[in-house]
Amino acid sequence: MRRIQGWAAFGVVLVGACCAAAAWAADGGVPACEAAAREKKLAGAAKTSFVQKCEKDAQARCEAQASEKKLAGAAKTSFVNKCLRETPTPAQ
Repeated sequence: MRRIQGWAAFGVVLVGACCAAAAWAADGGVPACEAAAREKKLAGAAKTSFVQKCEKDAQARCEAQASEKKLAGAAKTSFVNKCLRETPTPAQ
């Protein structure tokens, strides 16, 4: 019974982390990417393409850093989200 409770708690934490990540993504993604697009005065499809590539690159960088630190689960999700919020403006 104790083992089931442990897995249930893990499931709740995992669902919470996924919901937080989804809410963060819906809230505008990587702020630095949006700022860089505004700075470059991009609009329409060019802005969308730039922001998507910028966010994808930032996600990959943060995931790689999390892997280097051997993080997993909620710790990895938390680290990646913090990393993305603190991502500097790209020099593209």
